[in-house]
Amino acid sequence: MAENAPKRKKVGEMMVAAGLINDGQLMKALDEQKKRGGQLGDILVNLGFVTEHDFASILARQLHIQYVEIEKEYVDVNIARLIPEEMARRLVVLSLRNDKERIVTAMANPLDIFALDDIRNALSKEVVQVVATRSDILGAISRYYGVTPEIEAATKTFAEKTLQPGKEEDLAAPASSNQDAPVARLVSMILAQAVMERASDIHINAEGALVKIRYRIDGVIRDVRSLPRDMHASIVSRIKILANMDIAEKRVPQDGRFQARLTHTASGPVITSIFSGRETFRNDDDTTVDIRVSTLPVIQGETIVMRILSRATIIASFDNLHLTPEMREHYVKLIARPFGMVLVTGPTGSGKTTTLYASINSLDRKSNNIITVEDPVEYQIAGVNQLQVNPKAGVTFSSGLRSILRQDPDVIMVGEIRDRETAEIAVHAALTGHLVFSSLHTNDAAGAASRLIDMGVEPFLIASSIVGIVAQRLVRKICEHCKKPFSAAPELLTELGIDHGVALYHGEGCTFCKNTGYQGRIGLFELLEMNDTIRGLIVSKASSSAIKAEAARGGARTLRQEGLLKAVEGITTVEEVLRVTMADVETI
Repeated sequence: MAENAPKRKKVGEMMVAAGLINDGQLMKALDEQKKRGGQLGDILVNLGFVTEHDFASILARQLHIQYVEIEKEYVDVNIARLIPEEMARRLVVLSLRNDKERIVTAMANPLDIFALDDIRNALSKEVVQVVATRSDILGAISRYYGVTPEIEAATKTFAEKTLQPGKEEDLAAPASSNQDAPVARLVSMILAQAVMERASDIHINAEGALVKIRYRIDGVIRDVRSLPRDMHASIVSRIKILANMDIAEKRVPQDGRFQARLTHTASGPVITSIFSGRETFRNDDDTTVDIRVSTLPVIQGETIVMRILSRATIIASFDNLHLTPEMREHYVKLIARPFGMVLVTGPTGSGKTTTLYASINSLDRKSNNIITVEDPVEYQIAGVNQLQVNPKAGVTFSSGLRSILRQDPDVIMVGEIRDRETAEIAVHAALTGHLVFSSLHTNDAAGAASRLIDMGVEPFLIASSIVGIVAQRLVRKICEHCKKPFSAAPELLTELGIDHGVALYHGEGCTFCKNTGYQGRIGLFELLEMNDTIRGLIVSKASSSAIKAEAARGGARTLRQEGLLKAVEGITTVEEVLRVTMADVETI
């Protein structure tokens, strides 16, 4: 029976059959393997003939086992750490989770039977093999073992020191007094790495026996590494000290901020200087980042989110907003008006503040008195008077706006309209000769009027004051280093209204984008300009669908339409556009 069993097809032949390589490339790789040895897959990848993803998926098909992308898998950290780190790195393996009485383990080379025996001995259980790329596994090992030299050194030093109860701050001393404290070095490194990886937020929270460190990069949260739970209190105390918070208060949420100037030394990245508190808030060069800190006392322990505000990454002009030429022309005309209200709408994290800053930055700041009221002031703009909301001192959006109106302003920016009082003052300011910018949390431009009406503002005041509304979203851009065209299914193209035969693009994943296929973000914009018909619909309290339909008849494009145009241009993917935009509802 065994003699008559079909022979397993070789992986090289399968790759030729799949069209990933040709016969000549396979022969060249085999010759290279004879000369130097090594795995055929590694040779094909090094020669640039295939990607790691391509080879791993074909290998999985050959062996009839599953291919996984670890970033999309649930990983039980406690299971992952059952294999010693040295062994995991040497064998390029990572245990993912329990599956009944077996442990699912990702391997870059599942044909290595000696490695499989070592894994079984380490786990003392049967192993279910799955295939993953080498870079995926090594990256995951770094995340789940917490293995960077700086973290290892900080963790080791922390373990060697004995903290007495209530004295967590000893290892979390201010940088000026104890820059070499292990937790100070650790926080410095976490922050520096986040800046280098273009993260917008750092999330630190306790989870079981670990402290999870996660970065939000291009709008998506990723696990970066895990640390021992014993370090949680000291990390929190260190950050609270930097942000000028009360380290003894652990029962209520706190907000703070600090400014850090980073440099890189032989021993790793460190914070070289700290400016704590709002009174020293400065933003004078591109080597400095401003950190906005929020703590929340959840049942697992205090969780911290740090928002990174870097002058090096701020979009301060229209040139980098990626507005279409037509939309930019219309928007510039809107904000050139002497009075009226311009609203920017979208959910949290959609880039509204950036658009408002770019709008303010484009105005003549010498001839105009420009005043803003913000919560918080994220960036300082030369020539603009910026007021920070401070509820404890009685400075709210509404009270601050009232005070602004007594300062003889020409242009006013209200960071966000949250209540009826703020909305009414802003509307009246727009009607009395001021150009007013503000933001609202709505799904699209047409919904802004309905939102203001729900707040209690009279429809005729809304129709008279608003001159234009912008809705926006942020989508990830395809990584230029691994960008490849592909043929989409005809059914999908028909459903989305894209001409058949149009080539779409996606990122295959590479070291530059950390195998995500995306790098950076770009804005999608929907512009609603007021005309007499739309004003009439607002006064009559028409639905947002009716307003959107009228705007469409005038040539306005929706967010989804703008996104699909960028997908056809090869800037982003269809999947990304569908992720962040809603389907357009047809209206009569």
